[in-house]
Amino acid sequence: MRILLIHQNFPGQFRQVAPVWARQPGWQVLGLGRDTAPGLPEVRWLKYQLHREVGKEQHHYLRQMESAVLHGQAVARGLQQLKRDGYTPDVIFAHPGWGETLYVRDIFPKARLIHFCEWFYGTGGSDVGFDPEFPTDFDGLARLRTWNALHLSNLEACDVGVSPTAWQRSRHPAIYQPKIQLVHEGVDTDLLGPDPSATLALPNGTVLRAGDPVITYVARNLEPYRGFHSFMRALERIQQQHPTCHTLIVGGDDVSYGQKPKGAAHWREKMLSQVKLDPQRTHFLGKVPYDTYRQVLQVSAAHVYLTYPFVLSWSMLEAMASGCLVIGSRTAPVLEVLEDRVNGLLVDFFDPADIAARTLEALDQGPALQALRDRARQDVRANYSLQQGERAYRQLLTG
Repeated sequence: MRILLIHQNFPGQFRQVAPVWARQPGWQVLGLGRDTAPGLPEVRWLKYQLHREVGKEQHHYLRQMESAVLHGQAVARGLQQLKRDGYTPDVIFAHPGWGETLYVRDIFPKARLIHFCEWFYGTGGSDVGFDPEFPTDFDGLARLRTWNALHLSNLEACDVGVSPTAWQRSRHPAIYQPKIQLVHEGVDTDLLGPDPSATLALPNGTVLRAGDPVITYVARNLEPYRGFHSFMRALERIQQQHPTCHTLIVGGDDVSYGQKPKGAAHWREKMLSQVKLDPQRTHFLGKVPYDTYRQVLQVSAAHVYLTYPFVLSWSMLEAMASGCLVIGSRTAPVLEVLEDRVNGLLVDFFDPADIAARTLEALDQGPALQALRDRARQDVRANYSLQQGERAYRQLLTG
């Protein structure tokens, strides 16, 4: 079987299954990603390159759509060359969110097309309009409605879709939900786990150990969508009440979702101008290697995960798999996994005092809350393992 995996940032969500499938006898796996993608050493993959950027004069409602067309064109050129070379995939498994699969049906009409349906924008009760600190105007809503034309096209074109959580699946139009299966790709529950002897040496010479009062916060980028503003306001209160705790903050200064801050280079600078923190106990680590990330989770005494009603992060599941005590926002994606005082603690996303109180409880009553850590790890191992994700993905390939 020939499997073509397409992801703008290849391997993306396929980073675990692609090597497994590449080792399967009789299976040929080929990846396709943009020239900026990291790729995988174990899997042959090809790069595509946009022939130009979005036009400067393009209507702002259509900028993302033009970008999607450019991505689709670039992929189509690569696939046409593959076809001329004699390659025909049996299955195309793709994340279509950037427009890569707009034209694959025209090139390989008989291939089974599976789409990773991560998000459908602008639905009621989700991210848009959630945070009153950053209201959405008509222009923003109109831009999202226009952008959804791509996602509707993707839903219509695919043979089957897959969403990692029931919440994310529920955001898609009801008429398409029957063709979207619920499969999470999984996290590495064998690699991730607690280590009572774990230590983490920081650049300033501080060494933190499992059992120390360490607060952790992780996001791809530090921004409001992942509650960074609420966390920083809570952290100010926490440090005032707990004189010895340290905080490890992992994440970059770019913007993955939402907008850049006004009057500051990035959200870290913006929030540091609003709160008073002890710089000797506040450690911004930026983006770190995976082994360092594992150590961060292993020395954590309280892991704060906040998010808009949006895509659930791998990091929350990875923290639970590591045996962290997760303090999570009482928002839809978190509620699908976290149950208050069963496998974690729930807090009000907008209430720094509530976030601070629960975090301090985790620091002060760590041994008494060990059952929550144990249950969190059990739940992730039972429901979100890589093995489960790979088996379910494998079933999608043949229908």
